[in-house]
Amino acid sequence: MSQQALTIDGLETVYDALATAIDQAGADKAQLFLVKLALLNANALADEHLFQQQITAALQDL
Repeated sequence: MSQQALTIDGLETVYDALATAIDQAGADKAQLFLVKLALLNANALADEHLFQQQITAALQDL
């Protein structure tokens, strides 16, 4: 399976959209929003092993 990556501009667009959505969800619902988003993206990715690798990568250097 070949992986495509976003450009720097694409990553900035995604970051801005995510920050805006987190603000829209509000502090009390931000965690729920992020879990729902992660599950939707895991389903779209359709690869539980790759998703687990992404979880591991995201946990690094917190």
